Amino acid sequence: MIIGNRYFDTENNTYMMGILNVTPESFSAGGRYQKMDAALAHAEQMVREGADILDVGGESTRPGHVQISDAEEIERVVPVIEALKREFDTPISVDTYKSAVALAAVHAGADLVNDIWGLKYDSAMASVIAQSGAACCLMHNRENMQYGKFLPDFLNDMRECVELADRAGISRNKIILDPGVGFAKTYEMNLEIIDHLEVLHELGLPVLLCTSRKSVIGLTLDLPSDQREEGTLVTTVYAVQKKCAFVRVHDVEKNRRTILMTRALMRRHDCSSEHPL
Repeated sequence: MIIGNRYFDTENNTYMMGILNVTPESFSAGGRYQKMDAALAHAEQMVREGADILDVGGESTRPGHVQISDAEEIERVVPVIEALKREFDTPISVDTYKSAVALAAVHAGADLVNDIWGLKYDSAMASVIAQSGAACCLMHNRENMQYGKFLPDFLNDMRECVELADRAGISRNKIILDPGVGFAKTYEMNLEIIDHLEVLHELGLPVLLCTSRKSVIGLTLDLPSDQREEGTLVTTVYAVQKKCAFVRVHDVEKNRRTILMTRALMRRHDCSSEHPL
């Protein structure tokens, strides 16, 4: 898979997407990286620690968030994307579900559109992505939590996202799927989809997992968002074991170490299986 100027071996590796929120209301960053210098400094830190993609978000999507206008979101993300493209050769993602923002972002240099509504919120989003040639991450989401059987319904929802991409002409080698932990799911559903990430492989596309500091970890451990690091790392181990191609994280360095250690143990296990005593 090609994203920006980089090839990603999505069948054999797990890459890191570093989260760069430029939102004053972000549940984790708390607006610390809203100013340009701070945003660039944080981006530099994530690149140094091993981020493979930088994901720029201009609107918080946490539960109960207040939607902002396209113009305000563009004003937040475009200058940051332009600066990141000047300073780094790391592929850039824009975290948005609005086609106008996506269009402005790709014109500014974004290489990937990370859509939390999987092309279902804005009817123009699929064509914007297709015409731009950018890659995309399509996340599972829906307006309600009324499932018949959760996993089959979840998978059908994801198939619909892929069908929208197909109809718009987005190449299959430009698509990543995200199970949408924390969106339109109960606590138990969030645990279930993390435990059954492999169901997404039925669709034959790379999978991204984002659980970093999310409420499923906070509820499990009874911890605030700034103390959910260990829980996040456990889910990263799961992502590697379940052959996810990407994890979207806040703490790049610790997640990189977690990925490397997990892969080393998995290689050892594979070798032992091939050559039993």
